[in-house]
Amino acid sequence: MNKVWMITGASRGLGAHIAQAALSAGDRVVVTARNLHALDSLFTGDADRVLKQALDVTDQAQASAVVDAALTRFGAIDVLVNNAGYGQLGPFETNTQADVERQFQTNVFGVFNLCRAVLPLMRTQRRGHVFNLSSVGGLIGMGGASLYSASKFAVEGFSEALAQEVAGYGIRVTLVEPGVFRTDFLDSSSLAFGSVQIADYAALVDKLQASCAAGNHQQAGDPAKLGHALVTLANCETPPLRFLAGSDAYTQVSAKLAHMGTEIERWQTLSCSTDGDWSTGPQN
Repeated sequence: MNKVWMITGASRGLGAHIAQAALSAGDRVVVTARNLHALDSLFTGDADRVLKQALDVTDQAQASAVVDAALTRFGAIDVLVNNAGYGQLGPFETNTQADVERQFQTNVFGVFNLCRAVLPLMRTQRRGHVFNLSSVGGLIGMGGASLYSASKFAVEGFSEALAQEVAGYGIRVTLVEPGVFRTDFLDSSSLAFGSVQIADYAALVDKLQASCAAGNHQQAGDPAKLGHALVTLANCETPPLRFLAGSDAYTQVSAKLAHMGTEIERWQTLSCSTDGDWSTGPQN
């Protein structure tokens, strides 16, 4: 059965490639972005299968309005892809409270807003699939990206719990955890650095900025292939809760899991020693 997709941040990068892959599969797509004109230049054909909508994911009312427009046009939303986001980099202390709030407003509360708008429809349909774009940085804390990692770790916890809450209504949730992909993510349009100058962190900030510049548009991951992978997952009867995208993500996360297992076992005795012995009644 052909599906109806709603994709945030679809004017470029992963979002645009996911939309193109869904269209190639014969599906219909609601593509959204803050800049509607950017969508016009990308999606010029298939007018009967594409609905272009302006959307700032931090605006709950706008998210609800886009869902209403999708229903009017296509009558359903089968797949939601929460892709919109950006990276706030720099050591924690170099970022202001305003930087913190902007990062979470987009990367976390934006996901909440779209889920809040779409889930009632999916429950009524008794079917649906939510893809929440996380990152390898949502599984592995990255020095120099503490705010970005924090936002993606939040998406991880939310999605894992949400999957349990909605499974009984035929709704599946999949976390997509990309490594590095050849997109604009390392451009200034998708990255921001903290503005607080702290001498102790100057070398780290310089290293981060140089690394981003050197890696920009040189990443190994193919966003078109990721788009087709999501189409495959959207058609699975039992899709995974987590999907690691890229061999780099697979290698890095596997190494972290092995390290975690070793550390957990090392401290097992002390961990278990904190259990109480209530056989003789409460202890003060």
